[in-house]
Amino acid sequence: MAATAQPHVAIACGGSGGHFFPGIAVARELAKANARVTLIVSEKSIDQRAAAQTEFTFTQIPAVGFSLGSPLKFLSSLKAATSAVRSFFQAEPPQAVLAMGGFTSFAPIRVGRQLGAATFLHESNAIPGRANRLIARWADEIFVGLDHARTKFSHACITQTGTPVREDFRLGTGEEARNDMDMANDRPLVVVTGGSQGARGLNRLVAASLPHIKSNAQWLHLCGPHDLDKVRAAHQNTGGAVHDFFDNMPLALRAADLVLSRAGASSLAELAAANCPAILVPLPSAADDHQRANARVAVESGAALAVEQDALSGEAFAAQVDELLTDTGQLKMMSAAMAALDHPNAAQQIAGKILRACEKGGVDRFD
Repeated sequence: MAATAQPHVAIACGGSGGHFFPGIAVARELAKANARVTLIVSEKSIDQRAAAQTEFTFTQIPAVGFSLGSPLKFLSSLKAATSAVRSFFQAEPPQAVLAMGGFTSFAPIRVGRQLGAATFLHESNAIPGRANRLIARWADEIFVGLDHARTKFSHACITQTGTPVREDFRLGTGEEARNDMDMANDRPLVVVTGGSQGARGLNRLVAASLPHIKSNAQWLHLCGPHDLDKVRAAHQNTGGAVHDFFDNMPLALRAADLVLSRAGASSLAELAAANCPAILVPLPSAADDHQRANARVAVESGAALAVEQDALSGEAFAAQVDELLTDTGQLKMMSAAMAALDHPNAAQQIAGKILRACEKGGVDRFD
């Protein structure tokens, strides 16, 4: 494919916040270099909501989710997504396609390769997901967030870049962030987040712990849409702020003294960028147990503690939270260890590789 003065780059980043927000970080670096970026997202309402709040054009394709119990539905949605992507790419050909992972990336990277675009795949997790293992064959280069993932791909060109994070996570001090959120600076702030769609097991564990918390903490609990009323009731005596979704995660994490979180790779990258100590509660049902593998990286570096969702009572979990909140020395050491996990140039590195491929008019292939 010939080089153009303003390259068009398609970024497939739908399905979850873990795919979407790293894609936005790369998109902004590409835009700085005058590239035209189109986001490809699913029809999910959360994708539409997030994409509409960005400065980028986006197109939607049918949501694709793999289920062993519904193979025909999967194949049907995959066929519809492929048709939609092919129509879009034929009307507005991209010089490069970046797939941020998940089955929303399947059709864009496959069709992009068929039409001669340079193709790239990013894998954030320590253990790649089923979709990424499948679509890796169509990528000219794979970017990984964690070095452990290298061993899970049989691919000639793999680069560890880290997971891209919006620069907003690194801007400003904790005191400034708490002032912007009308939070007190003389009380610790605990932020609870289960990712862009919430985490019901984490919500239950935190709710069970609240009656036993002894520290005078402030709370910001981001619970997702399903448990909103229950979580608000649980925080009746804490005065905590409870939201189903929070549009400014950079502000929330910069303000936090301690974060209680799942262990998705994108969430860990954001914690590292904001230097946030954390207690991680890996999702027990995560595919290939990738959240435990992600958490292990943070725990072994001294940046986080990890607990099993069903292994602790609310009282025992509260004791762990209280112990950390009263040990400012430990929190400072964990914050420094988190900062050491940050890859501040991940988005720039990925964007640079994409732009160089566009300038060359593609990549050298032998297939």
